[in-house]
Amino acid sequence: MIKTLDRIRKQLKHRYDAIDNIHLKRDLLNALPFWVGAIITGLVAVLYAKLFAWAEAGTRYVYHHSPESKWWFVLLTPLCFLVGWWLVNRYAPFARGSGIPQVTAAIDLSNPRHNYKVNRLLSMRVIGIKVLSSLFVVLGGGVIGREGPTIQISAAIFRQINRWLPGWYPKISKRNMLITGAAAGLASAFNTPLGGIVFAIEELTRTHLNFFKSALLTGVIIAGLTALNLLGPYLYLGYPRLDNIPIWIIFVVMLVAVIGGFVASGMGEAILYIMRRKERITSSVEKVVFPLVCGLLIALLAILVDERMFGSGKEIMLDTLFTKHKHLAWYVPLLRIIGPILSFSTGVAGGIFAPALSAGASIGAVVAGWMYLSDTATNLLILCGMVGFLTGVTRSPFTSSILVIEMTNSHNIIFYLMLTALLANLVSNLVNRHGFYDQLKSMYILEIHRSEAKVSLAREAAEEKKNESMGQ
Repeated sequence: MIKTLDRIRKQLKHRYDAIDNIHLKRDLLNALPFWVGAIITGLVAVLYAKLFAWAEAGTRYVYHHSPESKWWFVLLTPLCFLVGWWLVNRYAPFARGSGIPQVTAAIDLSNPRHNYKVNRLLSMRVIGIKVLSSLFVVLGGGVIGREGPTIQISAAIFRQINRWLPGWYPKISKRNMLITGAAAGLASAFNTPLGGIVFAIEELTRTHLNFFKSALLTGVIIAGLTALNLLGPYLYLGYPRLDNIPIWIIFVVMLVAVIGGFVASGMGEAILYIMRRKERITSSVEKVVFPLVCGLLIALLAILVDERMFGSGKEIMLDTLFTKHKHLAWYVPLLRIIGPILSFSTGVAGGIFAPALSAGASIGAVVAGWMYLSDTATNLLILCGMVGFLTGVTRSPFTSSILVIEMTNSHNIIFYLMLTALLANLVSNLVNRHGFYDQLKSMYILEIHRSEAKVSLAREAAEEKKNESMGQ
C-alpha cells in the first residue's frame, strides 16, 4: 500500500514538474488542499448522514416493536444522553452542541496570537467525539440534527489538511480554509450549494468575497458533487405542491413569520439561560443527574404525549408536506421547542438546524389547520414556518431562505420566504440583538481564554515551586 502511494506521489510530482507555466503551478498548489478537503468532506458527510439515519430508524424500530417496547425508552433515552454527555465531557468538551459557534469562534481565533487555541475547537478528536456522541443521543430519541455537527467536522478536516502541508508549500490562509470547510459541510449536509455559499458570506465572515471566492466555490461544488454521486440526485425534502395560492395568504405568512421569529429566539434564550445556570453546578453527582433527567423527560413526553417528540423532526416535515396529514395538534410545536431545549442544554453533541426546521414546519401546519387552508396554502405556511424559525435561531435570513428554496425547489415562492425571513429576523432582534450562535461563540471564546489563563497560572506556580526547591 505504501509503495503504491509513493509511486502515485512520484508520478504526480513528475507531471507537475513538467508544467512550464509558473502561475498555473502556483494556482494548482493553492487549490489542491481545498479540493482534497472537499472530497473528504463529501465522503464523511455521506457516511455520517447514513449512520444518523440508521440511528433514527433504530429509535422507530424499538418504539414500534411491540405495544410495550416504547417503555424501554424510560431507560434507553437517559442512558444514551448520559453516554453522549460523558464522551463530550471526558474527551472533547468543545464537541458539544451544534458546532457552528465553534467554527465561528475558530475563525475569530485564527490569527498568529491565538491560533494555537483553535485545536481545542477543531481537531481529529473533536470529529470522532462529535459523531459518537450525536449518534448515541439520536438513538435514544434526542431532539438533535446532524447539519451543525457536519459543519464543524468539515471545518476540522480542512484545518487538519492545512496543518499537514509541508513547510515548503505556499502559505494558505487558515481562516479561508475554515470558512470554505464550513460552507462545504453545509452544502454536502443539505445538498444545497447556494446555501453553503450564502452561509459562508452571511454567517461566517465579513471578509470581502473576492479574497477567497475561487476556493469557496470549488470547495462547495466538489463536496456537493461527492455527496451527490454517492447518494444520487435528491432534494433534502422533495417537491411540495405550491400552486393556486391565494393573494391574501400574505397576511397569514406575516403572522407565521412573527410567531416563528419570536418563539425561536425565545427558545435560544431559554437554552442559554439553562447553560449559564449549569455553569454554577460544582457537584459531580448533579452534573451526571442533569442529562439523565433531561433524557427521562424527553422519553416520558414521547411515550405519554406524542412520539414526534423524538428525533430531528425530518419525518414531521415530510408528512406535513407530502401526505394528507397536514394539520398537526396544537401541542406538537411545543414538543418540538421543548425537545431542543432539553437536548441542547445537556452538553451532548448535536445540531439545532433540523429541529428548528421541524419546529417551524409544525407551527405553519398548526396555523394552517386553525384557518382550514387548502393543501397548497398549507405547504406554503409550512415552508414559511421553517424559514421563520430557522432565521430566529441563526439570525441569517438569506441563508434560511436559500436553504429552504434549495431543499424543496420552491423558487416560485421566493418572495414569501424572504419576507418571512426578514420579518422573523426583525422580531428576533427585538427579543435580543445578539443571536443564539453569536452568544454561544462569545461563551466558547471566553471559556478558552479562561482555561488557557488557568493553565498559564498553574505552570507559573509549578515553576516558582521548582525554583524554591532548587534554592533550598
